[in-house]
Parts: sequence; structure tokens; C-alpha cells
Amino acid sequence: QFMTETAQMADIVLPATQFLEHDDLYKGGGQQHLLLGPKVVEGPEGPKENLYVLNELAHRLGAPDHPGFKMTAREHIDWMLQQSGYGTLEELETTRWIDLQPDFETSHFLNGFGHEDGKFHFRPDWGRSAAPNKPASGQAMGPWTTMPELPDQWDAIEAADDRHPFRLVTAPARSFLNSSFNETESGRKKEKRPEVWLLPDEAALYGVSDGDLVKMGNDRGVITLHARFYEHLTPGTVISEGIWPNDAFVDGKGINTLVGADPVAPYGGAAFHDTAVWIRKA
Repeated sequence: QFMTETAQMADIVLPATQFLEHDDLYKGGGQQHLLLGPKVVEGPEGPKENLYVLNELAHRLGAPDHPGFKMTAREHIDWMLQQSGYGTLEELETTRWIDLQPDFETSHFLNGFGHEDGKFHFRPDWGRSAAPNKPASGQAMGPWTTMPELPDQWDAIEAADDRHPFRLVTAPARSFLNSSFNETESGRKKEKRPEVWLLPDEAALYGVSDGDLVKMGNDRGVITLHARFYEHLTPGTVISEGIWPNDAFVDGKGINTLVGADPVAPYGGAAFHDTAVWIRKA
């Protein structure tokens, strides 16, 4: 949808429709509803919906024949609803959503939990326990063998030390859910620039004033951005809200310069908020 830095790395870019430009189904976040996202406007010339691209690839690559490769998005939705016992697309267009919240006993675990013995496990065997995102190899990832046997604080990635006295949090800004959002003029205007939030008392130890340019780094690299004083931080913690592209930073190097790529236990992923850094006035 936008020529983000990720898209710019591609040899071939297939522009996609946005969510108001195609029919789709959505699962609720934090609630149990299946929602219809109907197409309400025509997209500009060029962009195609993902389903069209998949169907065309199947035809051109000689994939085995499958009814789905000939379906439109609306036909797919209708087929999925009927196969799942949720009625038809026509019915969903009338009701607009389907409440899939489990019954009271199930949602409150009165009949037990999802293990063979039905019990809640305070001490799971991470090497054997199943997870939706478990790798195809069936093996746990990251330093899972050193995980605490019972729930506890676990400094598995990077703790602050004398060289790196701050823990860095890289949460998205309100205007930037993902990198597509930082392509919007209104979002960039509201968020203004990449900054690192500091406690005034801690900033004073390094001669940093509110609004100063600072260097922030660790063994992975160094970036340059502006300091912003914020009174409500946990001591020893700094925040740099994202997600800004590299070219928004003074020296063209973004926040990912500092963030590691080691898989976290037990099933992988990225430890965005386990990064130790130092800060000094630029």
C-alpha cells in the first residue's frame, strides 16, 4: 500500500488494495466477534486485492486445480461461513457480525484447561508443550532450557549494566500502528520527530537538556535523535516511540540499529523491549 523501507528492498512490488477497497472477514482483537469488512469504495487503478494476486499466481504457476482459485472474495466468505456452520454471507451482511464467545463454563474454564489432564500448569514442560506458533521442527527456540520452572522475573535478554545503564522500550506512537502509518502526512505532523524520553534527573547526569540532540547506542550501533523530558518514567528506563523510518533520523539510522534479533524462548519472536543502551549528549 506504501513504498515503505521494506517494500523498497523488493525487486517486484505488487500494489495492494486497502481495507475499504476489498471484501474481507476480520476476527476481533480482545473480543470474540467475527466481523464483515465490506468493500465500500473502488481502489485506484493498479492495486489489486491479495486474493486476486494469489489466484493469478496459481494459474500462471500451474498449481493443481482447486475451487478456491476461481472464487471471488465474496464467494470465499460465503463458502467459509457455510462450511463453519455460521450461516451465509447474505445473513452476515444483515447482522454485520457473529458473536463467537464460548459459553460461560468454557470461557471461565469450569470444565478444565486445554491440557490432557485438564489442569492449569504452573510448571509447564516448554520442550513438549504445544503452541499455535510452534516451529515445524517441533523444537522450542531461544534459551528455553534456562526458563524459570515457575512464573518469575527472568532477565533472559539484556539487563542494564555500567556501560549500558538504560533499558530501552520501543513502543509504537499512537499515530503509528505499523510502518504503513508513518507514510501519512497527518501522523508524521502529529508525532513530529524521533525522540527518546528521559527522566530529567537522569538526563542531568549526562548534561542533556530537554530538546537536545543525543547519541544512543550499544554494541550493535549508535543512532542520533532528540531528547524529550518526561516525568513519569520508571528510573533506568527510556522510551523511543516508533515506528519511524530510517530517513527520519538525523544520521539515517533508525531504532532497529540497536535492537537484537535473537529468538526469544520458548517459541521465537523478537525481544523489542529487552535492549540495554547508553546515552550521551551529541
